[in-house]
Amino acid sequence: MKKEDKNTAIEQIILTIRAYGCFYVTDISALNAAKTSALRRSCFKKEIKLMVVKNTLLIKALESLDTDYSPLYEVLKGNTALMFSNVSNAPAKLIKEFRKDKDIPALKAAYVEESFYIGADQLDALIHIKSKNELIGDVIALLQSPAKNVISALQSGGNILHGVLKTLEERKN
Repeated sequence: MKKEDKNTAIEQIILTIRAYGCFYVTDISALNAAKTSALRRSCFKKEIKLMVVKNTLLIKALESLDTDYSPLYEVLKGNTALMFSNVSNAPAKLIKEFRKDKDIPALKAAYVEESFYIGADQLDALIHIKSKNELIGDVIALLQSPAKNVISALQSGGNILHGVLKTLEERKN
């Protein structure tokens, strides 16, 4: 590979890492052509970008970024494919779906919500991670809950008060 091609590949990796909120480091080398095509189709449907990279180019790209990605360097051995997504648990769910048959694709590591998850045993934890938007939605729901309870109590109290007044009015007649 020529030096210009390497620099272009490194720049492409850098741009992709900056464009997405999280990425998963996987090994898909044991998949045959049909399963690889099926994985790529599934990634496309779930808005996950799949990119096969050389470890040395990935390390150079990670070193040139502001964040310290050094915890990932130890797993960058053998074949490496990156799964990029803006939904933090989407790649984990896809990996689990594909692993029903065998242990491939193999999860090496993940960088999600500014945290590192090293090892295949982290897959279940990654599946249950909520995205930033899901967490914001939960906080809003919690903040709205007391207000909804007050409004509900006032509305139900109004019906009771109306019933009492109607009963008193009917007694007078």
